Amino acid sequence: MTVPRAGFVGLGLMGAPMAANLVRKGWTVTAWNRSPAALEDFRRVGGSAADSVEQLRDEPVVVFMLPDLAYIEDAAAGLFASWQSSPPAAGTAVVVMSSVSPTAVRAFGRRVLEASSGNAVVVDAPVSGGTKGAVDGTLAIMAGADRDADFSRLLPLFEAMGTTVRLLGPLGAGSLAKACNQLVVGTTTAALAEAAELAERSGVDVAALFEVLSGGLAGSRVLEQVGPRIARKDYTPTGPAKFMHKDLSFVVDSADATGAAVPMARAGVELYAELKRQGLGDQDLAVVRQTISNLSRTGALSAAEGTSA
Repeated sequence: MTVPRAGFVGLGLMGAPMAANLVRKGWTVTAWNRSPAALEDFRRVGGSAADSVEQLRDEPVVVFMLPDLAYIEDAAAGLFASWQSSPPAAGTAVVVMSSVSPTAVRAFGRRVLEASSGNAVVVDAPVSGGTKGAVDGTLAIMAGADRDADFSRLLPLFEAMGTTVRLLGPLGAGSLAKACNQLVVGTTTAALAEAAELAERSGVDVAALFEVLSGGLAGSRVLEQVGPRIARKDYTPTGPAKFMHKDLSFVVDSADATGAAVPMARAGVELYAELKRQGLGDQDLAVVRQTISNLSRTGALSAAEGTSA
């Protein structure tokens, strides 16, 4: 890309700081968001606002940071209709930075090619690092692109938001990598929550336990970032816990397609389905500790096994 210009769709907990970092790095960014308040905040950091996603039709790059692919397809409907009437410039890129199904994003790529008369391509580039990484511009970005050239010309965009950027394969590979990331994060968080509940019920200080664990083999970035919230029982959202159920379901779907055994992922799907059933899905991921505590009180773990929301 010769002009550092992009459209950005979705100014939520992750999207807003990501778009703001693009502006700070010299990009001209026009954003759309369902909530007008987020657009006003974005204007204050130097961005511009669009009245509709369709207004982003002539941007060389359109980034989507929405909860799931269904939200993206709904938001992009007008954009695609506009492209069908008048195709975009060749080389237009649609960048899916949300956590989505590896299989579904490939189908989405085919729809974008058709709607744009072959002039637009999809690159999936989900992120890891949480809201802190989004604010600091230190996200890990996992990309999938059918052509290396598509990834290369988007590299300046990615490097404005992250510090670890990798092309992992064709379209869908980035989403598969994110699913693997969520497998590790989701099950590790659940293990920490179990350890916290076991320790507290046994009379051991949870914060002290996590401090000593961090100095040994059990130390991890998950323990560093999520552990203190688990120990304090602080479930103020940094991202809704309910999305972990969706992400681990993508792991199971991919495993079914390849014949891989994923017993931890399957257990995680059941646990996070129970979290949603308990009405805790809009709280922070650390709230899985409350889910486990509730199960401990009711003795409902066996009843929860084998079911999912």
